Order: sequence, then structure tokens, then C-alpha cells
Amino acid sequence: MLNIVLFGPPGAGKGTQSERLKDKYGLIHISTGDVFRALDPESDLAKLAKSYSDKGNLVPDEITIKILESEVSKFPDAKGVIYDGFPRTTAQAEALDAFLAIKGTSVTAMLSLVVSEEELKARLIARAEVSGRKDDADPAIIQNRIETYKKTTAPVAGFYKVQGKLSEIDGVGSIQDITERLFSAVDSL
Repeated sequence: MLNIVLFGPPGAGKGTQSERLKDKYGLIHISTGDVFRALDPESDLAKLAKSYSDKGNLVPDEITIKILESEVSKFPDAKGVIYDGFPRTTAQAEALDAFLAIKGTSVTAMLSLVVSEEELKARLIARAEVSGRKDDADPAIIQNRIETYKKTTAPVAGFYKVQGKLSEIDGVGSIQDITERLFSAVDSL
């Protein structure tokens, strides 16, 4: 089973590239952001998750882990999974490893998209114009999301680096150029 953690800061292109990886390799794409946005907006869980994400903060680990495990369990015959936006903390990475071990598999690789902060800000503002996502339009929320990524999420790369599973991918250039770099990384696994 091919389990890929597609990693990078907000605006790095994880969603765009996940779709391309999914199509080429026949994988399931699980985006924690999409899963949270798809929750019944009137449910207590959705309201709780929204209270964190509206401020650019991470949803607590225990909530995120339960939701992710539920999503993965919907696809028992999958050839593999792309984890987009998960894990975002070392505790989530440890929980993912434990969950996959129970299923007799493990994370194959973390592909980390590397993009400068200025490029991220420009991409998020442009995305807000197209998607209407309020969290992408507010410079203060964007900055908080980037700072939260640096403090809480970026260290997760070290967790997979120690396991020999981290591949850093240049996330700047045309969408197709970035896709080709990712395909090359996956093909070399």
C-alpha cells in the first residue's frame, strides 16, 4: 500500500498536486481541510473545528485523529492514500503510524513542498479571489497560519526524516513542473 504524506505550508499546492498524484497512481486523497469543511455545519464537531480554523489555528489532535481514522476506514480496499494536511503535529504523526501499523502498513514517504513565505502569501490571496475562502483573504489570518505551520507543523518533517521517509520537493514553478518533480519522487520509492 502506497501511503504518501503530502506536506507543506498553507498555499504550497498540496490540494492541486494531490489530485494529480491521485489520478496517476490510483490513490485515495484525504484532505483534512476538505473533511472539516464537509462536516454538517450544524454539528457540534463542525462548530468546534470551525472555531479553531476561523482563527488560523489547528484543530486539536484528538479531534483530527478521530476524523481521519474514520475517513481512512471508508476505503478498506484502497491501493494507497495521499494524506493532505495531515499530520500537522508530531502527536498526529505518531498516531498515524500507530493506526497504519494496526492495518499492516505504514507511511511510505513524506513529500514536502518547499515554497517561500512571500510566494505562499501571494498564492493564498489569489486563491481567496477564486475560492471565496475567507481564511485565504485576511493577511492577519494568513500570517497566523504560516506562523502556526512554522512552530507546530514544520517539525513533523523531522519525524519522517529520522525514519528516512522525507523528500523535499521544490514547490515553485509551473504546476506541471512541480507535478513532474513529485511523480519522479514517487516513481523512485
